[in-house]
Amino acid sequence: MSGLCRIVVAVLGILYVAVLALFAVGTWGLFGSPQGPLAGVFLVPLGLPWILLIEDVHEAVRPWLAALAPLLNLVILIAVCRLAAARRGS
Repeated sequence: MSGLCRIVVAVLGILYVAVLALFAVGTWGLFGSPQGPLAGVFLVPLGLPWILLIEDVHEAVRPWLAALAPLLNLVILIAVCRLAAARRGS
């Protein structure tokens, strides 16, 4: 992977871990934080467009899929970066 690709993947990975931590704190009320319905609000922009596809899923499963949606974007970005590096190399 190129330097720019590594930086973008690293920044997205760090943001994802930070957002997951905020989601856990807000969902389960960790560290004395009040529980609230907006705990996963930062997962939405990181998980687009996959977040829009989970509307019809059972309500109990939605938070887990919302937490995994940004991971799917991260995996796709890594695959695109590796594909671009392989094409440049050959």
